[in-house]
Amino acid sequence: MRLATWNVNSLKARLPRVQEWLEYARPDVLCLQETKLADASFPHLAFASLGYEAAHHGNGRWNGVAILSRVGLEQVTPSFAGEPDLDEGRIVSATCGGVRVSSVYVPNGRAVGSEHYRAKLEWMGKLASHLRSACHPGDLLALCGDFNVAPEDRDVWDIAEFEGATHVSEPERRALADMLEWGLEDAFRRLYPQPELFTWWDYRAGNFHKHKGMRIDLILATRPLAERARFGLIDRNARKGKQPSDHAPLFVDFDL
Repeated sequence: MRLATWNVNSLKARLPRVQEWLEYARPDVLCLQETKLADASFPHLAFASLGYEAAHHGNGRWNGVAILSRVGLEQVTPSFAGEPDLDEGRIVSATCGGVRVSSVYVPNGRAVGSEHYRAKLEWMGKLASHLRSACHPGDLLALCGDFNVAPEDRDVWDIAEFEGATHVSEPERRALADMLEWGLEDAFRRLYPQPELFTWWDYRAGNFHKHKGMRIDLILATRPLAERARFGLIDRNARKGKQPSDHAPLFVDFDL
């Protein structure tokens, strides 16, 4: 199974790019974030023509998450299981080819100590609670998406440039580590431990071409799934050209 994740930063603006990428990368499952669409506006037919079923959870202008699958799409769950829609279109889950997959878009946090930062930590806490109450680390399960956290210093281009900033603060990294301790593993890092492997680059100042980025898009898999990881790629080519997303797609191949 080729499992992929991509923050497209507006599906309406990037739909042709996503269609093109699906045709040449051929993921079995693609998780999307920041679709910025309401459910009624999601282009199901465009993806059906390429062989993908789709589940979407979004409220319109901001956020929005989706799962595209060509290996089945069952038990679709928007929001957190058993809870009202409090997540503003930040998580949707489904079973695809025997794997429970969640597309996740963690809040940005904006500035350390701000109300947005506190809301980010609260949301990550809810995600960890969801894992403990509704999931089992022995299952085939993957959380895929934009976590807005660089797990380690090697996941940013220069840690000194991020002093006092979000995405690298100890509480954010601790919140992510709590999920890993529950029973998840960074599947891409299992395969590729080297530094300077980034998934996001700021649009400003030519940072993409200067390779000043961060790795904040992750595929976190339970151990029974992570052990089957065989190959992974951050597709930098999809970050090039006119009007790209500021994120590149990431995929990992699992031998199921």
